[in-house]
Amino acid sequence: MTDTQALLALEDGTWWPGQPFGALGVRAGEVVFNTGMTGYQEVLTDPSYHGQIVVMTQPHIGNYGTNKEDDQSHRAWVAGFVVRAATPVASNWRSTKTLPAYLRDHDVIGITDVDSRALVRHIRDHGAMRAVLCSTDPDPERMIAMARSTRTMSGLDLAREVTCQEIYQYPLHDSEEHTAPHYHVVAYDFGIKRNILRMLTDRGCQVTVVPAHTPADAVLALKPDGILLSNGPGDPAAVHYAIDASKELLGHKPIFGICLGHQILALALGAQTYKLKFGHHGSNHPVQHQDTGRVQISTHNHGFAVEAGSLPEGVEITHINLNDGCVEGLRVPELDAFGVQFHPEASPGPHDAMVLFNEFVQLMAKVH
Repeated sequence: MTDTQALLALEDGTWWPGQPFGALGVRAGEVVFNTGMTGYQEVLTDPSYHGQIVVMTQPHIGNYGTNKEDDQSHRAWVAGFVVRAATPVASNWRSTKTLPAYLRDHDVIGITDVDSRALVRHIRDHGAMRAVLCSTDPDPERMIAMARSTRTMSGLDLAREVTCQEIYQYPLHDSEEHTAPHYHVVAYDFGIKRNILRMLTDRGCQVTVVPAHTPADAVLALKPDGILLSNGPGDPAAVHYAIDASKELLGHKPIFGICLGHQILALALGAQTYKLKFGHHGSNHPVQHQDTGRVQISTHNHGFAVEAGSLPEGVEITHINLNDGCVEGLRVPELDAFGVQFHPEASPGPHDAMVLFNEFVQLMAKVH
């Protein structure tokens, strides 16, 4: 730690002092909180957090360090990282680097010694909002003005900023490298996490990853057995090109949407989305499967949701969030399409919902 103070300033005029750790500088973004007790490295590298300053509700962060295997993409995406207490050391057999060093290497600005409990209560009361995090010569008035002038998340297409630039193949898992793939999945990269790709390859799928703006005819030309619409950041209603492509793809091949992909699927079906007050971010959110009544604890990272009343006839709601009742899953049996708002691939989080990848494979087998 240094003696230089750091500051988080919100657009509503409040500001939160602390000490810097990680990289030094100034970053703007939407401030949200994550309720997970572990998984900070996966949070940092999840492209769905692009454009967001993340506050961890777990007070002690960094104790088990970082490693290459837990990265969910090729870089860190968060705009800033806020914690109550960051440890400068790590104690875990898998650790290769401390969290402060990891943040410095990935150019992520962090702030510690923040009253995160009070900050999270403030966000719950007033909602996610624009903010600026500064760890070099912070000035509250200047930073508040900067927060008020930064871009808002509503209407913002961030999939363009995180997607891959060209098509690539994701190989089968090492343990199955000698097994011929059973199915070919084309996965749209709106900010795809590596563990989604691992879940597919672990089930005998060869995956072709395509950029977010890839048109429907180009996807069908790849002759997929199924299509995956991935997670990603930003406002789903702003990703017009993906909505249009999904409309054209519906009914041609089985479709599985995750998080942003679930929202894009709903919009392609004619539904509407809306912005949540402070979103769902964490690895301990309960959702209920409507067919069985069974509750699954699941990983979430979304600031928007599907409007239940806007879903057209023929679309079934499969999962409901038990905290606020919002739509967490849907399916369209006639079109062999389904999606979930949460993250069945976890990383971080429990494995309760990984069975959904089995259901996607079964759906491809049915129509193959």
